[in-house]
Amino acid sequence: MREYTKLETIGANTPYIAMVLLGGATMAYAYGSSAWALTGAAGYLAYGVAGAFWVMIFVCPYCAYHGTTACPCGYGALSARMVGKGDRDCFAAKFKRHIPAIVPLWMIPIACGGMALWHSFSWRLVGLVAVFVVESWIILPIVSRRYACTDCPQKDDCPWMTVKKTPQRATRDQRRQA
Repeated sequence: MREYTKLETIGANTPYIAMVLLGGATMAYAYGSSAWALTGAAGYLAYGVAGAFWVMIFVCPYCAYHGTTACPCGYGALSARMVGKGDRDCFAAKFKRHIPAIVPLWMIPIACGGMALWHSFSWRLVGLVAVFVVESWIILPIVSRRYACTDCPQKDDCPWMTVKKTPQRATRDQRRQA
C-alpha cells in the first residue's frame, strides 16, 4: 500500500474544503450577509465538518485503509482514533447507507443561490453559484476518482467507482456460430 505525505493529504482534501467554503460563501452572499445569512453559512460550514466526521465514523471503519496512512484524505488514520475496525466486506453497504447523509452539501448552496436569484438577479451570485457547481460537481469528483480512488483496493466494490456494466450484445459472427 502506498503511504501519503501530509502535503498529499492536504491536496486530497482541498476540493472538499473548497466546496464547503464556496457553499458557505454562496449562502452568505445570496442573502446579503445578513445575520440569518451568516448563521446559515456557519451552519453549512459546520455541516461540512460534521459530514467529514460522519464518514470517518460510519464508513471508514469498513475500509481497507482504516488505521493506515495509505488513505489519501487521511480519514483512515483519524477514524482509527475514534472507532474500531469493522468488517471490510461491509464497506459497500456502509458507503451506500451513510453517504446520503452528506449529499445535501452538494445541493443546499445551489438551492439557496437559486432562490435568491429568483427574488433578485445578480451576475455576481450567478458567478458564485456557477463556481460552486463546477467545484462540487466536476472538479471534486474528478480529483477524487483520479487521485484518491485509483489505488484503492476496494474500488471494484465501491458504489462511487463502479458503473453498472450492461451485458454486451453478441456480434453477428458470434450469433451465427451459436
